[in-house]
Amino acid sequence: MQNAKDSFYLALRTRLAAVNPERTVLLRGALRPGILVEEAEAPVAQHPVDAFVLRWLGLGIDIDLSSAMVAEECEILYSTCGTQAFGGLDRGRMLTAMDEEIIAILQPFYTPKFNYAVQTAVAMQTNLFWDEPTFTPINVQRDRLSRSVKVVVYSYREQGE
Repeated sequence: MQNAKDSFYLALRTRLAAVNPERTVLLRGALRPGILVEEAEAPVAQHPVDAFVLRWLGLGIDIDLSSAMVAEECEILYSTCGTQAFGGLDRGRMLTAMDEEIIAILQPFYTPKFNYAVQTAVAMQTNLFWDEPTFTPINVQRDRLSRSVKVVVYSYREQGE
């Protein structure tokens, strides 16, 4: 499943850089597109605002098919405090903008699967795909508005995985 998780993240990161190149996050001294994988970063008390955080949840395998299909649920968390220019009063607009960005980067609902464990990524034989996103209600925590989106990512297990 690691190849599918890596491919999903890199597809979303590439799409986000095309949809909104200004959405970036500064982590460990590096400026990157504003999307990260929670399990691949240092633990933090609170996720950065104005960035998307991928969190992998449950895992399932269907072995009744000719090739085993793996499904893993991904929750994409995001939050904003608005901008300083408007004293945070635009936080609703900023969250709506992030809603639209997540919808844009999730389409199309598939991407090729790559093996990123090798020095130069190698394309695998199958694609991974995911279902339509399910949005949670807005969560208000002091000056921060948060929301998450859940999708189930499917991939076929290939030889060597």
